[in-house]
Amino acid sequence: MSSPVLRVRGLGARVPSAVLLDGVDLDLEPGRVLAVVGDSGAGKSTLAAALLGEAAAGVELCGEVTVAGTDLGPTDPEPVRRARRAGRIGLLPQHPGTALDPVRRVGRVLDELAALVHTGRDERRAAVDSALRTAGLGPEHARRFPHQLSGGQQQRAALALTLVTGPSVLVLDEPTTGLDPLTTAGVVANLAGLAAHGTAMVLLTHDLDTARALADDALVLERGRVVRRGPADDVLGPAPGPAPDPAPGDDRTPRLVATGLRVVTSAGTAILDGVDVRAAAGDVHAVIGPSGAGKTTLARALAGLVTPGAGTVVVDGVGLPPALDRRSAARRKAVQYVHQDARSSFLARRPVLEQVARPGVLLRGLPPGRARGEGSELLERLGVDAGTAARRPSGLSGGQLQRAALARAMLADPAVLVGDEVTSALDAGHRRELLAALDALRRDRGTTLVLISHDLSLVGSVADEVTVLGGGRVADHGRAGQVLGRLRAATAGPPVAATGRAPSA
Repeated sequence: MSSPVLRVRGLGARVPSAVLLDGVDLDLEPGRVLAVVGDSGAGKSTLAAALLGEAAAGVELCGEVTVAGTDLGPTDPEPVRRARRAGRIGLLPQHPGTALDPVRRVGRVLDELAALVHTGRDERRAAVDSALRTAGLGPEHARRFPHQLSGGQQQRAALALTLVTGPSVLVLDEPTTGLDPLTTAGVVANLAGLAAHGTAMVLLTHDLDTARALADDALVLERGRVVRRGPADDVLGPAPGPAPDPAPGDDRTPRLVATGLRVVTSAGTAILDGVDVRAAAGDVHAVIGPSGAGKTTLARALAGLVTPGAGTVVVDGVGLPPALDRRSAARRKAVQYVHQDARSSFLARRPVLEQVARPGVLLRGLPPGRARGEGSELLERLGVDAGTAARRPSGLSGGQLQRAALARAMLADPAVLVGDEVTSALDAGHRRELLAALDALRRDRGTTLVLISHDLSLVGSVADEVTVLGGGRVADHGRAGQVLGRLRAATAGPPVAATGRAPSA
């Protein structure tokens, strides 16, 4: 047995009113992968940052973190910590936007980071190329700004930034969020290859399939404390069986009819080209496809947040103006959109409950007190208590904000709710709560759901129909069971070994 490359003793994090992490101890050897799981708000992201000596404003850290024999010293100034971390430990944050510089091309930032550990130009270039390749990106992505990348591509670019210094330890906070199944499989295989060559990893995730594929060991966090640890197979349990096919459909009049939607960039490149979507009241219409296929653009076009160059959106027989600012309150209410990046959709300085209640006031004409009451009830149903909802967005985890974003959209009582990866940051328990709330919305209100997702097991369990996008066009469409069956047959291949020792792809 080799010596630990990562040694953690008594790692704690606290604010004046609460303990966020309580005396976490870890020992991680080269090439070993540790999965850290737990409910939203359990402290996973706090742990991820604390391993690098980082913390949110107002959070006090204590304890020791040693990587490859070097004490990271969380109380040292940031330039000192950054120099000590280079080539030793790297963090992929949960929200890739926090790792990417919006005004700099990805390749320039990669080259700058590579220079921390490589002095030669050829060495830096090789490190950048390797990081992009391992993250599942090509050289062309290095020339782009973050806003020119899809959500999944931003996630992979942030992973490349983490890899480019060749750290001995990788801390990965939800590394597969926003990735389609094929890209996820490629990233998992590449990470497994890094582990096979000696890179240790701390994987913080809600994606139990990814954890099962990569992890050797696992621990469960609950309110900042380690409540269970052991071999990954014992802690995570077996993968669930396949979901049953949904029942066959009928000939009901569609509630949502989107026809011929086309969206082009300023350079004339088509992001969407002739896309149709039809869904009846109470149905779930899932939209799937690889990163960059146009899924989020379609979602935003339905909500009026992107103006199509061609095509129409009709809800309950009434045509909607293509741009949101041209829609009346009643027509804005008709389609509500839940953003993929929930954190960016909230104002930083206002309490979350106040923002959740706002659509009830603006779109339904509710008195503010009643809107806050309904918003509080919705949040409670989704597992966000009153004390948490009273905080500003920075005081909530990614999963809590995702549920709050859904509650905000539900409070408008829309005819159509468009959810862009609405379960990506949720643990299994909170995912069940969210799906139960959506099911009640469909059953009681007849709300039509358009679900953008990379999670094929989720789609198979809830969707009535599925549209597959590829390159901005409809690649397949039909009943969920039939489409997913065709997709699985087309992409079938050998699974990644559960030991995390698959070859690098």
